[in-house]
Formats: sequence, structure tokens, C-alpha cells
Amino acid sequence: MPPETVTQQRADVIHNIGYRHYEGPRLGRAYARRSLFSQSLRGAYGLGRSAKSKVAPMLLFAVMCMPAAIIVAVAIATSADELPVKYTRYAIMLQAVIGLYTASQAPQSVSRDLRFKTVPLYFSRPIETMDYVVAKFAAMASALFILTGAPLLILYGGALLAKLDFADQTKGFAQGLVSVALLSLLFAGISLVVAALTPRRGFGVAAVIALLTISYGAVSAVQAIAWDQGDTGPVSWIGLFSPITIIDGVQTAFLGATSSFPGGVGPGTGTGLVYVLVLLGLIAGSYGLLMRRYRKVGL
Repeated sequence: MPPETVTQQRADVIHNIGYRHYEGPRLGRAYARRSLFSQSLRGAYGLGRSAKSKVAPMLLFAVMCMPAAIIVAVAIATSADELPVKYTRYAIMLQAVIGLYTASQAPQSVSRDLRFKTVPLYFSRPIETMDYVVAKFAAMASALFILTGAPLLILYGGALLAKLDFADQTKGFAQGLVSVALLSLLFAGISLVVAALTPRRGFGVAAVIALLTISYGAVSAVQAIAWDQGDTGPVSWIGLFSPITIIDGVQTAFLGATSSFPGGVGPGTGTGLVYVLVLLGLIAGSYGLLMRRYRKVGL
């Protein structure tokens, strides 16, 4: 067959490459929001990512739970009448671990999307700004709640094994869960706002650590100075200027906790209401700032 005829035959061939109209179910925004939440929550513990990404969150989770396991072992071995640490005090004692976890995972959740320009791809699907912000906020808060709630569950289980009073332990456990739930929402909101300001993960980590550490150090120092000078009145009000002391004040006023402020002088019911309003305002404000940050698709 002449070459010209072969070429003509090949040019006339029509190939069916299989494009078909999609007729399956369209799962919509709710499914996309749930998927983004699940992916972000798993990512907060390195699940579905490289082995290197799992080291920091899993190590911090282990460090967070280890003291609770030791406390339970001692309580059972010594037949203690009560746990040496209250449920509401545990997160305050280990605030450094919580701060490190927050600082390491909040930028991982949002900074990478900014750096690699993947946010416009999210918004090209049936998902809106509110869906993205809600999913990321809920995932970070849930990850923190797992981090802070798991040790309390260990303490509670150990207390029941040690045959401590069921009613007292259940009440303390419930108070502790409320406390860490509020802490999780507050820390998640603040850290995500800070992390969303920069596409550089390292800058986000440093900024979150600086915010949590410097604010707590400054508040504690000023409170100590006021206490040493005998001016106890401002001690409670000064606590409004640091995230962890806000949680301390709320649980002291309403959850039966012992304050970690100098001299154990925590806010009363009246001042505690101000703490609650500030806490809710910071959570709502963080959500509002995130919504404003992600209104521009191009970023």
C-alpha cells in the first residue's frame, strides 16, 4: 500500500477517549465541608501525611497524657482518697505543651494553603468562604480538644479504678471538659488568625508561640508585682490580657477551680461574667477576622 494511502487512513480515524456526562450524585457543600474538616483534623496529627509529619503531634500528645497516667498509677498504688490534681488544673499546668502543639499545627492547617495558592482551588468547587473557615476552625478546635481531653479521660478512668467517689469525680470530669472545650475554641481561633496572616509556616509558628508566651509572661509578672505591693484588686482584671489566664479566670469563677493567680486570688462571679464576655468576644472576633481574611479568593 502506498505511504500516502496509509497516512490518509490514519488521519481519518476518530478515537473515542471515553468522555461522558457525569450522572452520579452531587454531594454539595455539606459533603465538601465535612471532607475538609476530616482532612484538616487528620492532618493535625499527621495522619495521611509523611512519617516525619507525625512525630511532633504524636510526641506532644504522649507528653500531654504521660503525667495523667503517672498520677493515676500513684493514686491506685497508694490508695489515695482523691487525685492530687484537679481536672480543671491539668491543662493550666501543661499549658506549655498545649502552646507548642497549637503553634506547630495551626500554621500547618492554613499557611500551606496560602503558600501553594490552593485556596482558590477550594473555592472553585461548591464551597464558600464560610465553609472553609468553619471547617478549619472546627478541625483545629477538635484537635486541641482531643489533646486536652484525653488526659482528663485517663484521670477519670483511673479515679474510678481507684474507687474514688463516683459523683465527685464525674462532676470534676465534666467541669474539666467544659474548661478544655473553651480553651480549645479560644486557642484555635487566635492561632488560626495569626497563622493566616503569613504563608510562611515558620513565621506562623514563631508568631503563635510569641503571642501565647509573651502575653502569659507579661500578665503573670504584672500580677505578681501587684500582689507583692499589696494591691490585690487589679490582679483579677489583669488576667483578661492573656488567653490562658482568661480560661483560668472563667473556670475559677464558674467551674469550681482553684485559681493559679498570685495568692489564689481569682475573679468572683461579677468579674467572672466579664471574663466570659471577653472569652466569647475573642472566639467570635477570631471567626470574623478569618472570614474577612478569606473573602479575597486570590489572596
